[in-house]
Amino acid sequence: MFNGLIREIAEVKSYNNHILSLKAHYRPNLGDSIAVNGACLSVIKINADGFDVELSKESRTHIATENLKYKVHIEPALKFGDRIDGHLMQGHIDMLGRLEKIQKDENGIDFFISLPQQGMKFMANKGSVGIDGVSLTINEVLKKGIRVTIIPLTFRETLFQSYKIGRRINVESDLLSRYIDARFEHKKGISWEEVERISYLY
Repeated sequence: MFNGLIREIAEVKSYNNHILSLKAHYRPNLGDSIAVNGACLSVIKINADGFDVELSKESRTHIATENLKYKVHIEPALKFGDRIDGHLMQGHIDMLGRLEKIQKDENGIDFFISLPQQGMKFMANKGSVGIDGVSLTINEVLKKGIRVTIIPLTFRETLFQSYKIGRRINVESDLLSRYIDARFEHKKGISWEEVERISYLY
């Protein structure tokens, strides 16, 4: 599990034969889970200046691999008892969004991100969403996407400042919304008691 708070911006040394080699200050152990641009990957090698992770076919199919160059967001998995300041994330990318517009706000920057239609059911006003591994709040659900507002601190401390219109983005929807949707898929209806039970587990 992750909480969507970026630990470090790592430098991409290479990405060949499904192996991503990163230069980073963070020192993981072999087998550790690391979220790279929001995707949970396993550490397969420790190097003097960083580590390597391997991307399975499943991962390569569901993430924007073209962004595995220059620099990436990384976050190690949470330890039991860690403080959660963002929201609980699994590092499972549900869909790819596309950055359509960047607009300066009074004290932040609005990102307008288009999403596949099948992913819109997971979006809710003031709900949580993971954008390239960063925990953000959905400020507005649009007809074909969402608007998120990034505060200046987050803008400075992440790669968002380098994003260009048209960039594909890894999106992880809220964990609770996925589980509730799954229950609806297998039942004609769901009681409020069942919703409360699932919410309590979350």
